[in-house]
Order: sequence, then C-alpha cells, then structure tokens
Amino acid sequence: MALPKIAPYPLPVAAELPAPRGPWTLQADRAALLVHDMQQYFLAAFAADASPLAPAIANIARLLQHCRQRGIPVFYTAQRGNQDRRDRGLQADLWGPGMQAIAEHETIIDALAPAAGDHVLVKHRYSAFQRSNLETMMRARGRDQLLVTGVYAHIGCTATVSEAFQRDIEAFIAADAVADFSRADHDLALHWIARTTGVPLTTDTLLEQLA
Repeated sequence: MALPKIAPYPLPVAAELPAPRGPWTLQADRAALLVHDMQQYFLAAFAADASPLAPAIANIARLLQHCRQRGIPVFYTAQRGNQDRRDRGLQADLWGPGMQAIAEHETIIDALAPAAGDHVLVKHRYSAFQRSNLETMMRARGRDQLLVTGVYAHIGCTATVSEAFQRDIEAFIAADAVADFSRADHDLALHWIARTTGVPLTTDTLLEQLA
C-alpha cells in the first residue's frame, strides 16, 4: 500500500499531447493556478534530480512566478499527517495510513513554497474540491478557469480536473508540470482529460496564452 519507487522518465513535449475536445483558451483574468500535493512525502518516491520531477518543479516555478506577477490567484493543496482512520476513509484501504505529522512529510518543497497572498487548502480526498472552499474562493475572485500542476497526474490531478469540469470550471493541466508513477500513467491521465474534461498543454503554451 506504500507509494511506489518511481523510475525516471521523460516528460511529454507539445507534439506528443493529445488534442482536446474542449475549445478553451487560458485567460489571465479568468484563471487560477493550483499546485497540487507538492509535499516532501509524495515527492520522496522520485529521483530528485531527474525527470519527471526536476523539470516539472522548474515548470511549476515558472508558472508560479508569472501568476504572482499578474495577480492570478494561486492555490495549494497539502495533506496533514496522522489522519484519523475515520477521516481518511477508503484511502486507507488503498494507500495505508499516509503521512506522519512531521515536517519531513507535510512540508511543501522549498522550491515551490507558498508566498504571501497564496492560499493553502487542506487536502482530504483525491480532488482538491472535496471538503474545501476552493470553488467558493475562485468564484469570489471572478475565476472560472483552473490550471492544475503537481502530483500525481493520474490520481489527484485528474480527479481535480474532472470535478472542475463538473462544476462548470474550465480546466487545464500543465502536461510538463505534473509527474506520475510512470510515463504510461502520465500519458493515460493526459489522454483521459483531453477526451473528457479538460485541456492538456505545455508550460510554454500556457505562458503564451496567459501573456
């Protein structure tokens, strides 16, 4: 039930991305950025200095810098350690007890640390919308587009994109600013999202659209 050890793999490039059904374009005055579960506990499974993690972190950092400069709201998700089994629910059956309430597990990595004005949401389930006020905070800021980055692409990132779609929020996933258990899982997430709920794009394309 523990997280797997993840072998390095290359991130997808623009030419490899599936064509989305959604016709949406990311717009700076409508968008919010989500940095999903970039905590030390989840990232320990990766080789820190190799792809996919190292370039994904660099691309998230680029998006963070741009969004903060443009006044685009930034949200983070972060789980808490030592979850009560009753609160953890069925996740405990699949993944065990999860992280401990220690800095080595709970801390969002320094390279992507939240800044003043960012919003850190407590994560309860795969989707960032579950048991959080993410939608309320987005709507209050006039935001109906969500750009998802982080880990893991085929689990929480995909669940969040799917729920955004079901709440009539246009969803985007930064294909080279997410990471997963394998390239096969990574590609699976992008293809499913493109066919059903959102738009996968590279960081370069997303920055062009936001500019």
